Amino acid sequence: MSEIDLSPLQTILNPYIPLGRSGLLPALHAAQKHYGWLPQEVASGVAGALKVPLADVHGVIEFYALFYNEPIGKHVIRVCTDVACALKGADEILDHLCAHHGIQPDQTTPDAATTIEHAPCLGLCEHAPAALLDEQAETNIDLQTGSYELGLPSSRVYGTLRELTGHCGNGTTSFQSYGDYSALRKAQNMQPADVIAEIKAAGLVGRGGAAFPTGIKWDGAANAPGFEKYVICNADESEPGTFKDRILLLDDPHSTIEGMCISAHAIGASKGYIYLRGEYPYILPVLENALSEARSAGYLGGEFDIQIRVGAGAYICGEETALFESIEGKRGFPRVKPPFPTTHGLFGKPTVINNVETLANVPLIIEKGSAEYRKTGTEKSPGSKLFCLSGDVEKPGLYEIPFGVTLRELLAMAGCDSFQAVLFGGAAGAFATPEHLDVKLTFEDLRAAGLPLGSGVVMVFDETRDLRDTLSRLGKFFAHESCGKCYPCQLGTQRQMEILDRIAEGWMIEGDLERLEDVGWTMTDSSLCGLGQTAAGAVLSAMKQFPDLFGPERRVE
Repeated sequence: MSEIDLSPLQTILNPYIPLGRSGLLPALHAAQKHYGWLPQEVASGVAGALKVPLADVHGVIEFYALFYNEPIGKHVIRVCTDVACALKGADEILDHLCAHHGIQPDQTTPDAATTIEHAPCLGLCEHAPAALLDEQAETNIDLQTGSYELGLPSSRVYGTLRELTGHCGNGTTSFQSYGDYSALRKAQNMQPADVIAEIKAAGLVGRGGAAFPTGIKWDGAANAPGFEKYVICNADESEPGTFKDRILLLDDPHSTIEGMCISAHAIGASKGYIYLRGEYPYILPVLENALSEARSAGYLGGEFDIQIRVGAGAYICGEETALFESIEGKRGFPRVKPPFPTTHGLFGKPTVINNVETLANVPLIIEKGSAEYRKTGTEKSPGSKLFCLSGDVEKPGLYEIPFGVTLRELLAMAGCDSFQAVLFGGAAGAFATPEHLDVKLTFEDLRAAGLPLGSGVVMVFDETRDLRDTLSRLGKFFAHESCGKCYPCQLGTQRQMEILDRIAEGWMIEGDLERLEDVGWTMTDSSLCGLGQTAAGAVLSAMKQFPDLFGPERRVE
């Protein structure tokens, strides 16, 4: 191995030194981009420059999947082998690439030219099968014809409404095309409390899965003591099957930025962060340009400004407190709650954190008024909802529909007239069957049917699919993504994966079903955060809906 040239390192790190420890993630990204990986000497240089203990720097490098403490190839191909891509032949693509380069998955060619990895969901499910070639999306890969698309992924937008997606489907919307931040200017002529009251009256709840009332969250932060407050956009969209935030940020970044500005005015925040998942590197320049446009127009850079933090491959950082830890330059471990983010969030200060779709609703509500906004949807689920359809449908893509449309109607739009199962909510979701076709897609109706709305994932499996393979992949996903902080999730996801692998292979040990159920409910009831609490959701749902998958004829003593 050649000697590491550390002479450029100080220049690389200079922009991040004033940030202290909170500059650790961007500093590591910058150093790795230059050196290709993060050797010991570079890690030591980062630790010294940012005054972070070297052990902590190594802890962060080892925690995130996209940081490397060993040499990798000049080019990295990450092939998604998660559920949606697996349905479209991802395993065959991974095998083909590895055979072509003469290596196994997660290995590097002898000439150090190429590393090939199998990756969890890349957020490109409607373009499956997909991969990430360095920082470019490789989509619609077809081994038969040798064809693929490389570059920014196109946006497939459908549905009966175009309110949230009005600027989507035709490439990135510039500030000039977006128009002046008229909703923000309207909000700035209102008292902060009146802005919050309007959000409450609209009935907006979080679109990231938890469905917490947005106005109550803002109210809590606004009334929390202290002058230093933060607004965060959670763009760490990592749930298998979801890609709505990718489309909103690529095609309409200004709606999210304007939503953050309105939130900042409402709670009195002076600083904001957009936390972008590491598997979306091609979105970073789009966001940077949009923020620059907003600053040039005078909407950022004065009383309120926004920075971007790029994650590094950790599903757990979609959990709000783990995201705070990541921005602060730490491993993404969830915090124990209470205290809650509205009083003790980022850097221990009052913080509002919303996901992309939630923030995109905010300018719409302020511009239209809550009464007009509530004319769409239902009384308990007002507005529209974005659904990410993938799997065995003719028209996979992003669908915007009013709350209250039935599952049957949504699937008809996507060209699906029969199916075996629908996975709602992604890996952390539950399965629907044809018996659920007339369930209305609202928070209240889905909850009554035992189905989580989650982040809007609707993944369809036709009658030819073996759901045992699907469950095995979900088990691997959670075992890989568990942060290991709490014992029920750390051990439970491993045991769940082992049992599901046996079931997929056709061999079960006596007592496996009982163990699977016991492990599932233990994780659900006693895990620290939402990852462990939902890691068994789809499995327990499948045991209820499809008992034949686990039939006694598949057991061995």
